[in-house]
Amino acid sequence: QVQLVESGGELVQAGGSLSLSCKTSGLIFNRQTMAWFRQAPGKEREYVAVASWSGGLYYAHSVKGRFTISRGANNTVLLQMSSLKPEDTAVYYCAASYIAGRVLQVGSYDHWGQGTQVTISS
Repeated sequence: QVQLVESGGELVQAGGSLSLSCKTSGLIFNRQTMAWFRQAPGKEREYVAVASWSGGLYYAHSVKGRFTISRGANNTVLLQMSSLKPEDTAVYYCAASYIAGRVLQVGSYDHWGQGTQVTISS
C-alpha cells in the first residue's frame, strides 16, 4: 500500500523559514518523480517544486530562490522554505508520479499525501 505522509507545517512569521517532510512507503522511491504542490483557500492546487527521478529539479517562479526540494534519507522528500511570505500560506501536499521529467500537472501524479497546513503571518 502506497502512503505519503507530510509533516512540518505550522504558523510562521513572514521572513521566516520552515522545512516540510514527506515520508513515503510502498513505492520504488528512486523511480518516482516527487513533488510538492500547494492549495490556498479558493484557489486551484498549484505545483511548487518537482524532483524528477531522472535528476531534474523544477520550481515555480513564485518560489524559485526561496524553496529547495530534495530527497532525504529513508524515502523522504523535503521542502526547505525560506524568506516566507503571507502569500505562501496554503495546504502543502506531497505527490508521486511514475513519469520522469518536468511533471507539473496535478493530473500526472498518482499518489498524494493528506496535506500539511502552512500559515505565514504578516
